[in-house]
Amino acid sequence: MNIPESSKQNVPALGNNTAGYLRIIVRGSNDVASAVAHRLFSAGYSVVIHEVSKPTATRRKMSFTDAIFEGETSLEGVSARKIVGVPAVQTALVNHIFIPIHVGTFHRLVKKLSPQVIVDARMRKHKKPMSQIHLAPLTLGLGPNFIAGVNVRIAIETARGEDLGRVITTGRTTPLKGEPISIEGHARDRYLYAPSAGDFKTTFQIGDMVTEGQVIASINDMPLTTPISGVIRGLTHDSVPVEIRTKVIEIDPRSEKAQIDGIGERPMRIANGVLTAIQQWETKAGTVSPSQTK
Repeated sequence: MNIPESSKQNVPALGNNTAGYLRIIVRGSNDVASAVAHRLFSAGYSVVIHEVSKPTATRRKMSFTDAIFEGETSLEGVSARKIVGVPAVQTALVNHIFIPIHVGTFHRLVKKLSPQVIVDARMRKHKKPMSQIHLAPLTLGLGPNFIAGVNVRIAIETARGEDLGRVITTGRTTPLKGEPISIEGHARDRYLYAPSAGDFKTTFQIGDMVTEGQVIASINDMPLTTPISGVIRGLTHDSVPVEIRTKVIEIDPRSEKAQIDGIGERPMRIANGVLTAIQQWETKAGTVSPSQTK
């Protein structure tokens, strides 16, 4: 895969990874980003997650997000730990025992680590992403607003349907549209969004049963009530600052049948798409994948 002449001077060379594998940065710790990191780590790649110090992710039991608040967490047999210094990240990548989550400056991490692959899995659906095509030899963007060959090298489709997880080498992903998937007749009304900016406060936990109209959180002393009855599937962590219209609560009406932890089907299909894209790129670039070294 060719790199434009205008970008070559800013792209770290492939070089030799000290662990023998590609160095991959996954941006974000939400359920999709965590599924990607989990899939790549399990396939033998050296993966670090980069995240802000107080992420607003809601599906925390289906992701590695809680490692940022608690220091360490696990997801389907893989552990992740919060790491502050880049040297400690480099050591963790070599040892390949757990996935390091770095909360420092992103561009400093890129400069010090010189990754061959960057995956933007932050799923910021309503924001136009900055161009990242020059940050690494291979850059991938997940979700709406990414254009393969323009702001990233490869885009991955995240919209539900037959194309979910599709590797896009030219053109854009599907624009954001439609309603969330309906569960027992509930779609958009399963979610609660921040009515104003401020600090999100709650004493409830994911997995708690709640009834419609019950107060379970607040923002700047403004009470937030559950939109429907069911089980809390998604909940932003306590004391996290949020912007207006940020998704902060998700209720699943299926109660005991709801999936509140582990990797979901959609995130896994997206993660498989990312793995396929990287493996195809490796073949074209002439690099050696972890599976080929075993």
